[in-house]
Amino acid sequence: MKNHPFYIADVFAEKKYAGNQLGIIRHARDLSSEEMLDIAREMNYSETTFILSDTPENEGYGVRIFTPGGEVPFAGHPTLGTAALIRKEIAPGNPDRIILNLKVGAIPVTVKDDVYWMKQVAPEFGEVFSAEKVAPIIGVEASEIDPAFPVQWVSTGLPTVIFPLKSLESVRKVRINKDLYNPFIERTGKALILVFSRETLYPENQIHDRVLVPCYGIEEDPATGSGNGCLAGYLAKHRVLGSSRIENIRVEQGYQVNRPSLLLLTAMDTGKEVEVNVGGKVVFTAQGKLF
Repeated sequence: MKNHPFYIADVFAEKKYAGNQLGIIRHARDLSSEEMLDIAREMNYSETTFILSDTPENEGYGVRIFTPGGEVPFAGHPTLGTAALIRKEIAPGNPDRIILNLKVGAIPVTVKDDVYWMKQVAPEFGEVFSAEKVAPIIGVEASEIDPAFPVQWVSTGLPTVIFPLKSLESVRKVRINKDLYNPFIERTGKALILVFSRETLYPENQIHDRVLVPCYGIEEDPATGSGNGCLAGYLAKHRVLGSSRIENIRVEQGYQVNRPSLLLLTAMDTGKEVEVNVGGKVVFTAQGKLF
């Protein structure tokens, strides 16, 4: 294996050592899928990305994303962090728009006022689940799930099951019951579990959430762009905040794992589809070489 430069970034972070950590590997075209998985496990972050080449193809940069459990077609914080690295180190002229060619397709990322924004593919809205049947999976009572909104499967590339909870206390107490979770995931397919409340830790924020991903080898993710993209579509479609359009909604995540994170959500239900954008800041903390 030849030397490969690597970088560590904190994504959806307001300062260093917050947000969601990301490993980024350059010049990765010569690496096999097995080697990429080994490196992702060595990094042991929620995700590690691999930039295949510094030369764009079809107007975008080829990137693969791995969790310690395997490759995923799309993930949010890796998309933003990798785009920020490409803008900083690779793309000539520090452009304000970078396209990443991911397994899910071409994802554009733009930057404005130090905030990176990605437009996700339009969300699909799938199965709605009975609160009584699925509440035990996350260790809460059915009465703690807000009956005004559905527990629903949503995907913008990485499926997510969204649980609307009535209170911050309920969000904090969530624990995955593996005996119930594993059969659930076997039936629905691999999916993130996102729980949220409109009650927040800080008054300037509108949503508090947590994302649990045992099926990908991640017990709890500090900041989840893909899952929150699904949430943005859900909030707009179901008018959770009173409108079919949301703009710069502030979501706090990661407090239960000591990685405070801030995500910005914008979405609009056009009647034909829901347009979703997720934004946040990126802070670089380290770089080196793999041997």
